[in-house]
Amino acid sequence: MLPIFLPRLFVLRLIPVFFCLIFLNSCANNLNKSTNSAKANESAIYEIAVAPNVSYQDVVDSLKTVSEGKNFVNPANFPIAENMKKRGQNSVGVLETHALCNLSLGADIMIDHPEFVVFAPCRIGLYEKRDVDNKLQLYLGLDRPTYDLKSIKNPTERAKKAAQELEDTLIEIMKKASKGDI
Repeated sequence: MLPIFLPRLFVLRLIPVFFCLIFLNSCANNLNKSTNSAKANESAIYEIAVAPNVSYQDVVDSLKTVSEGKNFVNPANFPIAENMKKRGQNSVGVLETHALCNLSLGADIMIDHPEFVVFAPCRIGLYEKRDVDNKLQLYLGLDRPTYDLKSIKNPTERAKKAAQELEDTLIEIMKKASKGDI
């Protein structure tokens, strides 16, 4: 009787240990997820894939319409792939930059930190790169104003707030453009 009783007792004592290990594993996974999220927030680039059913022209039209509705102007576009081809350089797919400016938000940064002008105007890249299936996928990418502001020594609270508002608005524009919303 004693040999049968000991394994059961041993198993009963292992149950709390087993649940503790499951809990610790869950905590480690959540920590890993938040660490990955924090690393994403540390990147200078915010990137979003364009929905598969949305064309290049849909994205361009959406960027124009939605940004104008948010009080942005589009002073310039740079068709980088087109210019590379003119110089005999290979380019794969779409590769261009769309300059966007909202002076009311940008001014709140540049009044306190005139050196921030080197990051103006804001830029959204429209480009193609290969996905996991080796097919070209259209993307939108943003040079994040909050990341750029880290280059400024002791940014003011007003500048931080304006950079965050600017970034949030640009990301909203990108999300709509990635779906072809107008």
